[in-house]
Amino acid sequence: MTVIRKISIVGAGAMGAAYAAMFSDALGFSVSFVARGERHARLKNKIFNVNNRLYKIAVIHPDQVVEPADLVLVALKHHHLAGAVADIAALADKDTTILSVMNGLESEETIGAVCGMEKLVYAIAVGIDAIHESGRYSFANPGRIIFGPTTDNGRGPRLTRIQEALNRAGIANEMPTDIRRAMWWKFMINVGINQASAVLRAPYGLFQSSPDARALIRSLMAEVVVLAEKAGIGLTEADIDEWDIIMNSLSSTGKTSMLQDVEAGRKTEVEIFAGKVVSLGEAYHTPTPVNATMLRIIRVIEHKCGF
Repeated sequence: MTVIRKISIVGAGAMGAAYAAMFSDALGFSVSFVARGERHARLKNKIFNVNNRLYKIAVIHPDQVVEPADLVLVALKHHHLAGAVADIAALADKDTTILSVMNGLESEETIGAVCGMEKLVYAIAVGIDAIHESGRYSFANPGRIIFGPTTDNGRGPRLTRIQEALNRAGIANEMPTDIRRAMWWKFMINVGINQASAVLRAPYGLFQSSPDARALIRSLMAEVVVLAEKAGIGLTEADIDEWDIIMNSLSSTGKTSMLQDVEAGRKTEVEIFAGKVVSLGEAYHTPTPVNATMLRIIRVIEHKCGF
């Protein structure tokens, strides 16, 4: 496999734009977004303003792909993935690596079912506080990408290629021995901070200053810790404490993706957060009352917005 040079990004939201800027700022990368229909028409002439720097990034229609990408970075919201999987497949050949930084526990399997699991490397993005407001994109903390094989499935050269590309782009990264545990840890974080921030309509600063706001996060996360044990994943209360340290390092004005969705009147990802916790609770015969309540509240918020 050759060095990663051609990068296609599926998803031009806050996170996708942030990574597009980071790769564009580095030497040796050709970066493009992939979109069709109305999105393609809207993005093809767009100048992306990221941290007050202007970027003209190519936008490729999936039906007009000339050559496959070395790396496909998927940064979509969960409810957009099903409609984009065929487009992701159009970008990939046998040597393409696909890296999903989407939320939740399911995107890799959804993509892999169409594109081939051998192309997937499991990953999560942690600590990035990207925001898209008033046509501008910004982030104070680029966070890090954690990626690697599950305990029963190595990815060999793909891991080395990704690490080299991330290092070249100056994107902090980490390869744990068990990415499945790391993915559950990120799931726990999202279940807590994403949902609490959406309901309280609050940026990170409130959770850094309010013991009650932090207690709400912890109660949501604690239900995930119990479920993780049932699933054979070794999460503990110490993992919640680790998130507190990360949260305190984030910009006080930073906003979660779910808060941004609620403020913009968009559909949220509550189904893969509280919805997933509730369904796992039913499967494991384990009560999840805090997340069940959160699920109802956010569904009401979505209903008011027409979803």
